[in-house]
Amino acid sequence: MKFSNGKASDIQIAYIGGGSMYWAKNLIADLALDEELSGKVRLYDLDYGKAKKNEKLGNSVSDYAEAKSKWMYEAYETLADALTGSDFVFISILPGTFAEMHSDVHEPEKYGIYQPVGDTTGPGGLVRALRTIPMYVEFAQAIEKYAPDAWVFNYTNPMTLCTRTLYEVFPKIKAFGCCHEIFGTQGLLIRMLRDLEGIEELHRDDIRVNVLGINHFTWIDQATYKNVDLFPLYRQFVDKYYEEGFEHNKDAWKTNTYTAANRVKFDLFRRYGLIAAAGDRHLAEFVPPWYTKDPETVRAWKFGLTTVPSRVDKHKATEEQYNKLIGGQEKLVLKASGEEEVRQLKGLIGLQPFVTNVNLPNVGQMQGVPLRAVVETNAAFSGNSLRPVHAGELPVEVNSLVMRHVLNQETILKAALKRDKALAFSAFVNDPLVTIDIGPAEELFETMLGNTKAYLKGWEL
Repeated sequence: MKFSNGKASDIQIAYIGGGSMYWAKNLIADLALDEELSGKVRLYDLDYGKAKKNEKLGNSVSDYAEAKSKWMYEAYETLADALTGSDFVFISILPGTFAEMHSDVHEPEKYGIYQPVGDTTGPGGLVRALRTIPMYVEFAQAIEKYAPDAWVFNYTNPMTLCTRTLYEVFPKIKAFGCCHEIFGTQGLLIRMLRDLEGIEELHRDDIRVNVLGINHFTWIDQATYKNVDLFPLYRQFVDKYYEEGFEHNKDAWKTNTYTAANRVKFDLFRRYGLIAAAGDRHLAEFVPPWYTKDPETVRAWKFGLTTVPSRVDKHKATEEQYNKLIGGQEKLVLKASGEEEVRQLKGLIGLQPFVTNVNLPNVGQMQGVPLRAVVETNAAFSGNSLRPVHAGELPVEVNSLVMRHVLNQETILKAALKRDKALAFSAFVNDPLVTIDIGPAEELFETMLGNTKAYLKGWEL
């Protein structure tokens, strides 16, 4: 890496999962739009051909008139070659195929267990973790060997366990997990100020929040705008929209299962007095089936169950558009994705220190949770440094909900590393969504493990 006139050049980024049709486009656009950074993105994917396609797309963007910087993209056939010499590592993969995802999400429905997402907790999230953790063991070992000083950005779910595995295998790794759910809640607070106070022209940075919790089950106990406490206003906002919900586009939840009317978020505020800071689809999976008892209950709370067939259809549509980009029939639109990887890069390089929420092992920044467990709080980015910001402690009634998942995640990690089916089942049956009797729970668990057995090497199934 080189520095000159407040700019950094020759930055080396290894991108694991570099054949993506989704996040890769965002990264290519975000990097091209920043004039202070330039360098090389080293693409690695199990499907080398897909990485070659992103090599072509990324390099073509450098010729765009609107591109503010030049980045070179190159596909590598081995992880070792991609990592060697890298300053930063991005990991964004799909652990498994749509077939395994279908089992994660829809097999539990046969037993009356509904999951709006199924990638973080619940039966689906836990089984997904069992097949993802071995992949992250390999990543951590490779990073330790070929890029031990690199900063590692993780974007894969289950976020907490992916990040936790990296540190378990390579304790000195410099890794953190990135999630945009908090940004959505800051956006909701901006819309609240617009709706109740008529305040326009707000940016997310104007809303200061203190974040506590674990990924997708995060909470805000302080929120301010120009040093004014937003909680009294949020209480009015919740009271005003509790029944009908509040969306950016009214009733979008009816046709788009990736959206919600925030009624779950509002209900949790009434129950606990804190702002639940993830999307309703995620939040609903961390508590007993208050909001997910059946499809009718889900509709009453105004969010959707995102089916895997709908994801497959979305994937096909994305692939068609992506192929047009690769073929040159269409041009990649350069617009900011809303992710923070560029600001985080600039923070770690020392160009733009700032504070944002990330997932890191607990070293005391969050009280009431075991040390080493991965938690999501604010952290300060500065030159080659990432320091967690002291977040405090959740109220006992909220922390008890969070701790159930923290301990379950630790159990799943241990089970995956030891290939211990009995231990994995103990976490599975302890999940708050698994309210069925022990016999059916064992049957469901065996079926789901069988459906993902191709990724469970060395297990006695």
